[in-house]
Amino acid sequence: MDEVAADRAASAEADEHLIRETEKIAVALGRMFPGLCEVVLHDLRQPRHAIRAIENNLSGRRVGDSATELGLARIEDPDYPSVIQNYPNQFPDGRPAKSTSIGIKNAAGQYIAALCLNLDVSVLSSVTLALSNLVATETEHREQSLESLRDRNTRELRRAVQAHAAERAATPRSLSREDKRALVRQLQRDGYFDSRDAAQTIADLLGVSRATVYNYAK
Repeated sequence: MDEVAADRAASAEADEHLIRETEKIAVALGRMFPGLCEVVLHDLRQPRHAIRAIENNLSGRRVGDSATELGLARIEDPDYPSVIQNYPNQFPDGRPAKSTSIGIKNAAGQYIAALCLNLDVSVLSSVTLALSNLVATETEHREQSLESLRDRNTRELRRAVQAHAAERAATPRSLSREDKRALVRQLQRDGYFDSRDAAQTIADLLGVSRATVYNYAK
């Protein structure tokens, strides 16, 4: 083996070692936040089959899937920002996400990998509601009607649906059919169907028809 070939082999081995070490970080981070944060390691040396590891899979992608737009941008431009933090993103089923992408460079200054974290912020809805209740203050105008009973019932219904979904690390629309059926029956037992518009509100939240809601309630 000539000197050039030896240098290339040594460089490739060093790159592979760096990616293997980064993979340990990806696995550890994903397992620290189960059901909440997806961690993906992209091998940018193989953009068509970039995903080297995916821990706590929330996006439905697989090992061997292609690189994202950020990965391709880093391959094209070594001066592309190495860290893009806390940018808004979205999972394929519509759930909102908060993402951070970290580019990994080798000793030669070339991007060879990217470590990406995608936080499912939809599961935090119940926490947000709880905190809102915790810091809420009393109104000074107790005698005045500030909202109608119908509006209050609708708000409580939405809160119940969101809390149910959050307990399953999902959004109302991404719940399975059986989970949706169980939720509708629980809402019926809790008296939410007493409101005239309850069935339509539930249908809108779950992404199903009003007829389906009544079918689930049987």
